[in-house]
Amino acid sequence: MANQVSYVHGSSPVSLIGETIGAHFDRIAGTYAEREAVIVRHQDVRWTYAEFAERVRRLARGLVAGGLQPGDRMGIWAPNCAEWLLVQYASAKAGVVLVNVNPAYRTSELEYVLNQSGCRMLVSACEFKSSDYAGMVAEVAPRCPELERVVFLGSPEWEHLAAGDDDAVLPGGLQFDDPINIQYTSGTTGFPKGATLTHHNILNNAFFIGETCRYTPEDRVCIPVPFYHCFGMVLGNLACTTHGACMVIPAPSFEAAATLAAVQEERCTSLYGVPTMFIAELDLAEFDDFDLTSLRTGIMAGSPCPIEVMRKVIDQMHMSEVTICYGMTETSPVSTQTTAEDDIDHRTATVGRVHPHVEIKIVDPVTGECVARNSPGELCTRGYSVMLGYWNDADQTAEAIDQAGWMHTGDLATIDQDGYVNIVGRSKDMIIRGGENIYPREVEEFLYSHPLIKDVQVVGVPDARYGEEIAAFVIARTPDPIDAEAVRAFCRGKIAHYKIPRYVVTVEEFPMTISGKVQKFKLREQAIEWLSLNDAILQTA
Repeated sequence: MANQVSYVHGSSPVSLIGETIGAHFDRIAGTYAEREAVIVRHQDVRWTYAEFAERVRRLARGLVAGGLQPGDRMGIWAPNCAEWLLVQYASAKAGVVLVNVNPAYRTSELEYVLNQSGCRMLVSACEFKSSDYAGMVAEVAPRCPELERVVFLGSPEWEHLAAGDDDAVLPGGLQFDDPINIQYTSGTTGFPKGATLTHHNILNNAFFIGETCRYTPEDRVCIPVPFYHCFGMVLGNLACTTHGACMVIPAPSFEAAATLAAVQEERCTSLYGVPTMFIAELDLAEFDDFDLTSLRTGIMAGSPCPIEVMRKVIDQMHMSEVTICYGMTETSPVSTQTTAEDDIDHRTATVGRVHPHVEIKIVDPVTGECVARNSPGELCTRGYSVMLGYWNDADQTAEAIDQAGWMHTGDLATIDQDGYVNIVGRSKDMIIRGGENIYPREVEEFLYSHPLIKDVQVVGVPDARYGEEIAAFVIARTPDPIDAEAVRAFCRGKIAHYKIPRYVVTVEEFPMTISGKVQKFKLREQAIEWLSLNDAILQTA
């Protein structure tokens, strides 16, 4: 009889990789030396694996010659570019812990992460779009006592660093359990926390992501998602280099037309993005002008995918094997993934099944006990992918990882009898209206079927009578705002009365993180202000 408890583990005949990133990369680069490894279209860069590996070796020697030692931290603050790739792999070869700095950060956030991580060196772009990186660095550097050196991309100092030093000796004795990367997670309150990841964490996660996508050296993967985030750095770059595949970078940041042009002209076989990126590509006026027939797979992650968007991605973008991934930075990041064999329902109603060598359980958030299959609770994960902890923050680490090694995600989920995981919401996003638990995604999925709604996000807002009410933020398919009462009429008789949004607000866009996740807490704040609900807050406090 099938286990009725919500616990699954990813048994696999394929072993985990017991190597550092540098050692594994050297082996792959030697095997596929003449194959294309890197194409950065906005910089006109094309490197074979042999050329890429030589540039990585030179920069790694430059880091060592510059005084960096294994375990030292160095930051990278730049949009997607060839130099970012070099820094990613060279720091790993030198045993230096790479600190990913969000390109959207401003002075207070930059100062915080440099000091909290203790960066000795920062490699930075001079500017990007409206961001004056050089000016911001000049402002905060005097307040960062451990920061000894700043190298700007394109400067003579960068060229010297990247040229390396033939006399420099790369360190020996690096271990795959050594920390190699700090990624700051963007919380809704307080300062970001630095998830500390090892070679073993991200190398293996990337490998099994690529395995699930069926990558081979023949694949060419279009990566429009940001490198600073796990989506670009792990699912993108490392998943490619663990399989000898080619990384295709269409632009420094996401541009829908540039992405589709890269797919067409480089004959990409795989394309990445969050659902909003795919929606933007599909909505391009010139979409039909692009030849996307080379595509077969890709990854959609970051937020749930509406079923109509998935249908278009499969039918109009030729991505018949597109997969859905779920995870978090603290778990390197992927814990579950759909496969090419999964039908469209499983690719939209679930986030797939547990990854190889990973454990998942669903627990009651109050008691901590495992719940029955198909019952909602907090998703916890354990295994090789769980971070070492938050950098220099034992208290926050202890709150996230329990004594048995389980990472508590804060996500509410279910596991069905076949092992498919369904994310029903964030524990903090769940709406409790008059004692009824409402999962925003369920309401969102229904509203996507409205012919005038292109995109929708549902949040809970304070209400004096029910405690919380439902507010739906919608993006219309036409220039005209969507009539709120018409939306409610559309819902009546089709979903439970308590799930019908009391408020419907038409907006042009949602507040997003740079990695493409909708910031629901900001939508809630906007709703309270726009709908004048401050009195309701006082009455429900």
